Amino acid sequence: MSQTLVEVEVAYALPHKQLILTIQVPEGTSLYDAVVQSRMVEHFPDLDLSQASLGVFGKLEKSPKTRAVCAGERIEIYRPLLTDPKEARKARAAKAQEARAKS
Repeated sequence: MSQTLVEVEVAYALPHKQLILTIQVPEGTSLYDAVVQSRMVEHFPDLDLSQASLGVFGKLEKSPKTRAVCAGERIEIYRPLLTDPKEARKARAAKAQEARAKS
């Protein structure tokens, strides 16, 4: 008896290089396992899947190792933020306030 395969996309992007791979995986495969099977790390050797967050169509998935893929989904591998958004806003506000004080 053959196992049903579903087609999904796996996406990862750096500022200078982006890649979307279309793969087929057995129905019931977890998001994490689909990413591993995509062999994305062969294209991005510095990618550490154990530390990466995963999502589907822009929505972060909290349990990528247990959540099964659905046909047609785009699994996205997210890079960590370089700067905390809250801290960046505070720094911009402080810089703007300083500029106003000098005027």
